Amino acid sequence: MSSRRKDSYFTGPLEDHVFVALIKAADSLGLQAEQLLKASGLSGTQYNVLRILRGAEPHGLACREVGDRMISHDPDITRLFDRMEKRGLITRERQTDDRRVVKTRITAPGLTALKALDAPVREMHKRQFQHMSAARLKTLSNILRELQEGIS
Repeated sequence: MSSRRKDSYFTGPLEDHVFVALIKAADSLGLQAEQLLKASGLSGTQYNVLRILRGAEPHGLACREVGDRMISHDPDITRLFDRMEKRGLITRERQTDDRRVVKTRITAPGLTALKALDAPVREMHKRQFQHMSAARLKTLSNILRELQEGIS
């Protein structure tokens, strides 16, 4: 019997193997991020919303625009925004020129929460990818971008 891990031996189609490997890697990376964010009282989705809104300052974004920029689709973004607004992380304001549009903006406490996480998140990413050279990371980035373009 080989000393190789059982799951490293894959006999199915290569596409199946790649898909499973991507999902497993994303899950492992995501769990580490969730643990870091949880210590600050944020979920990964809330953190993502705050990052999107910080990048949209000073104008803010309509709810649908935030949803379009999310990493993961959230089927109930309105409730997510309700919770974040209640915590004082964001504000929402119905537009006077188009009452259908509600602009969402990050608040000062939201910005403070993000600023406190900037360095720890950068350090986490450095640890997560420290075993890979810059050239390999660049190649991986290009491959993932190509994959996204092909499925979008």
